[in-house]
Amino acid sequence: MGKTGLQLGVLSYGSWVTFSKQVDDKAADRLMGIAYDNGVNFFDNAEAYEGGKSEELMGRVLQGKNWDRTSYCLSSKAFFGMYGKNNKPNQHGLSRKHVVEACHQALRRLQVDYLDLFFCHRPDPDTPIEEVVWTMNILLQQGKILYWGTSEWSAAEIMEAHACAKELSLIPPAMEQPEYNLFERQKMEMDYKTIFRDTGMGTTIWSPLASGLLTGKYNNGIPENSRLSLGNYSWLKNKTLVDDKVERVKKLEAVAHKLNTSLAVMSLAWCIHNPNVTTAILGATKEQQLTENLKALDVYHLFTNEILLEIDDIMQTKPKEK
Repeated sequence: MGKTGLQLGVLSYGSWVTFSKQVDDKAADRLMGIAYDNGVNFFDNAEAYEGGKSEELMGRVLQGKNWDRTSYCLSSKAFFGMYGKNNKPNQHGLSRKHVVEACHQALRRLQVDYLDLFFCHRPDPDTPIEEVVWTMNILLQQGKILYWGTSEWSAAEIMEAHACAKELSLIPPAMEQPEYNLFERQKMEMDYKTIFRDTGMGTTIWSPLASGLLTGKYNNGIPENSRLSLGNYSWLKNKTLVDDKVERVKKLEAVAHKLNTSLAVMSLAWCIHNPNVTTAILGATKEQQLTENLKALDVYHLFTNEILLEIDDIMQTKPKEK
């Protein structure tokens, strides 16, 4: 993971949207088992996912597994709180009070003694960066977390945290969790370039398939029980399902055929082909989806310059040099 000594599989498994919403305990047990048996050693979660129910479900599954705790990594994230619009003033954000309490609550829900990775789920303009850095370092010193990082922070905000940590002789953030896929490329390919070079930051990528759009399953509408069919994720549907995007996805099918693979596998392989990607988080809800996604490991080395250029020509999403 970046310049740290932590080893994460290039594909990992996460629970956003799916756990407790589309996936029950029995299905989660099977999916996590398949992932683990195929070398996945990082399972991603957060306080905000289904108001903590996602972490509770993952905790129950882990209790039923006979896995050595040292063989896998777990994460949680603090910022959004558990109660959505019903959050009280100190039940969200990055104050020391909320971050420490969010960590304790995640440990209880996941039924573990420590978190391997703990993220600031968003930047908090109401909390001084010194307070955030100190809080994470206190949790590190207590052994409750092993690495801390950020999610969807700007390059300037990440570097401010590094500068603060250096000034206070504390441990800076080790990883960032940005969205990265064929539609969303600005941060990973442009904004963070100097951070990768200067700090050795690791990345745990979310939405490598653009919420399923890059699988092609939305090319002819929204299938029943799919992620974009969920009522309380209408914002995700509005962000994802744009006609122009669907047309580009249809054109990508031809490139996938050249590589003798599916569109989903090609899109995942494209994501992990970037050397600054530590791990891409899978969110499959069905066993067949998960085993198919794992094939990306056999495909990412097949990308030639010609193939990458063809993809760029279709997508028109490559960031421009400033």
